Amino acid sequence: MNLATSEPEDEAVVRLERVSVVFPIYQAGSRSLKKRVLFHGSAGRIGRDANDQVVVEALSDVSLSLMAGDRLALIGSNGAGKTTLLRTIAGIFEPVRGSVTTHGRISPMLDISLGIDAELSGFDNIRMRAQLLGLTPATIERRLPEIAEFTELGDYLEMPVRTYSAGMILRLGFAVATCVEPEILLMDESILAGDAHFIGKAAARIQNFLDRASVMVLASHNLELCSRWCSKGLWLDQGRIKDFGPIDQVIANYTQSVVG
Repeated sequence: MNLATSEPEDEAVVRLERVSVVFPIYQAGSRSLKKRVLFHGSAGRIGRDANDQVVVEALSDVSLSLMAGDRLALIGSNGAGKTTLLRTIAGIFEPVRGSVTTHGRISPMLDISLGIDAELSGFDNIRMRAQLLGLTPATIERRLPEIAEFTELGDYLEMPVRTYSAGMILRLGFAVATCVEPEILLMDESILAGDAHFIGKAAARIQNFLDRASVMVLASHNLELCSRWCSKGLWLDQGRIKDFGPIDQVIANYTQSVVG
């Protein structure tokens, strides 16, 4: 199925052509199979490949094009393939079939605590992660006070991250993840977890982030948030496209299916 936007394809910032992502299951016992499927965050179709290997097809034949200015919401039940699609666009997962083409710097806001070194201080983690995101040492030092202020971690930034709570680690990771100029913004709603005060600050910072991004793709169960932040919707079911179009139309069709 090729459900693409109507604009000329040569202007696409993100383009997926018949993309399929498959996870092999090396131990097909019922208990281990369930564990591996949950680990990959997919409830896709279980089958066998050409070598008779048990596999989960997390994405199947997904095609779409996103142009500058597009804001796309990924909608669907748990395990529908939303996070897998985000990770595939980010280059974390490689399709077994099809192709993914992107033009611009990708800012993945998926698991923003991933890669934080628990033995390093908050400041050292900021420097390390910002450099991995492409900032120069001079730019990092210039932006360090603003990043530190946003975390509200104060003197804890001098301490090893292993002394932090989960909420403090989230603040640290979020502040660094939003310190770069976004072009292609990939975002999972889980980054908005945390205390109410910080969620308010994070939402305001994300709004500024959205205003500067060329393309944004959001995976979320919050349909109100999808309607507010996005112009288009993509409904996934077991890794396949069920609907793609204006966000209100896709939400209405999805809601009717769930209720009906």
